[in-house]
Amino acid sequence: MNKKKEDKITRREFMGKAAATAAAFTIVPRYVLGGTEYTAPSDKLNIACVGIGGKGHSDVHGVSSENIYALCDVDDVKAAETYKDFPKAKRYTDFRKMLEKEKEIDAVTVTTPDHNHAVVAIAAMDLGKHVYVQKPLTHTVEEARKLAEKAKEYNLVTQMGNQGHAGEGGRLINEWIWDGAIGDVYEVHVWTNRPIWPQGIPRPETIPSVPLSLDWNQWLGPAKWRPYHPAYAPFAWRGWLDFGTGSLGDMGAHLIDHPYWALKMEYPDTVQASSSPINDETYPSTSMVTYEFPARNNMVPVKMIWYDGGLTPPRPKDIEPGRKMGDDGGGVLFVGTKGKMMCSTYGNNPRIIPETKMKEYKRPPKSIPRSLGIREEWIDAIKGGPATTSNFQYASKLTETMLLGCIALRVADNKTILEWDGGKGQFTNLDEANGFLHKEYRDGWTL
Repeated sequence: MNKKKEDKITRREFMGKAAATAAAFTIVPRYVLGGTEYTAPSDKLNIACVGIGGKGHSDVHGVSSENIYALCDVDDVKAAETYKDFPKAKRYTDFRKMLEKEKEIDAVTVTTPDHNHAVVAIAAMDLGKHVYVQKPLTHTVEEARKLAEKAKEYNLVTQMGNQGHAGEGGRLINEWIWDGAIGDVYEVHVWTNRPIWPQGIPRPETIPSVPLSLDWNQWLGPAKWRPYHPAYAPFAWRGWLDFGTGSLGDMGAHLIDHPYWALKMEYPDTVQASSSPINDETYPSTSMVTYEFPARNNMVPVKMIWYDGGLTPPRPKDIEPGRKMGDDGGGVLFVGTKGKMMCSTYGNNPRIIPETKMKEYKRPPKSIPRSLGIREEWIDAIKGGPATTSNFQYASKLTETMLLGCIALRVADNKTILEWDGGKGQFTNLDEANGFLHKEYRDGWTL
């Protein structure tokens, strides 16, 4: 057998099975070749990145320790900076053509608007590619569950891009709560400064020309056809029902992540929403969503309340006068039987309040492994390292929780406390709400 071909086959088997076939992978160790900082070219993953402008630019650079093999974006102008940074990468506008042609791809990052996440990720997973998907994981509950099923079926390394999950703050929150620092947590308040884009607005009536650099049909992907308008792309798509998941989907992946993780939440029993007026096009400009979670293992039932659009929780009496709650982006307030704890948007700077109690608290030993970084975890796991911490088994349920709140907003006029059966994946007391668990895909686009 040709030696070059033999090496190629061995490498592909290794990357496709992650750590399982590591024993068959014949790469000279890095330390032999060039010290601890050296990475042999054959030891690098071939990564394809879908969506490389905006947040995608930082995601590409975040995995650039590997070989950036192919880049895909629907807008040449928005992608120009990344193209310039990686001139050797192959370029595509249609991810489907890229995946069909480029057999050497090992892993794929997905940093598109929410409505395209699932179609890209599943197409890659069906070909055995490891995937990293920006938050929120999906646009619908059905999609979230399908991604988790695919990841398990194919034994792929997956990660959702909620970077706060890899931070020190999130680990401290877990360790302190599990240590009983504030007793049994029975209530959580979560708030954000979003939306910072228009919501509660009708569809534009004007039909401007599509920019020459943009493939509008490809940008729409599985969404229903509509004329281009700058009200959607490149930035404000998050507020539109057909494309985004509003403030809750955007920032819940960061903010809700910390109570969800620390309090070992899974499926809520109920969810109810109230908001400013909502229409058939966009999420409301202001909302409040209340979740009720049952007891879990040794943890008591907990109520979690989400606020956005300028709403915030009542200020605790035991917080010092003048002290800021959270940060400019939002925060989380944990209420327990023995006290309260607060953190900022990405789980940063967790503190028991008031500060006098924080100073009195004897911190437990660090018990949770510290993270290399949200993207670095993913790369390391593909190469045989520890499992990722925001993998699709975890991220799908976190995303589902956020999306249940989005559905509650869409039926808020019913004034109904929605009852959720997580095992069956359906609402049991308002069938209208079940219609929003999935969506129709435009002709030519499927999961």
